[in-house]
Amino acid sequence: MLTGGQIADCTAGAALIEKLPPCEILHADKGYDSNAIREQVQAHGAMPNIPPKINRKWKTCFSPFLYRNRNAIERMFCRLKDFRRIATRYDRSATNFLAAVCIAATVSYWL
Repeated sequence: MLTGGQIADCTAGAALIEKLPPCEILHADKGYDSNAIREQVQAHGAMPNIPPKINRKWKTCFSPFLYRNRNAIERMFCRLKDFRRIATRYDRSATNFLAAVCIAATVSYWL
């Protein structure tokens, strides 16, 4: 799902969680820390493991030990952002951008 750069992560999070396959724990970034997303994840039968934002008054349950598994995903995105075209999103259409991401992923992980 591709959104504009000025749009917050939590606005697109609800649509992404609807497509969530069955799982036990959902690891997410601080950008997805909202009560609505947490409730939606729990409605799908999963436990949200999202670090709370600094300005959150009520800190929720969070396991840093389980959150370490997210490291592989972060490294993958950082590797894709080594390609300038991906990092700055030169392509205007989502189809062309997805094609550029696929080519960058192929070059990064296959070669």
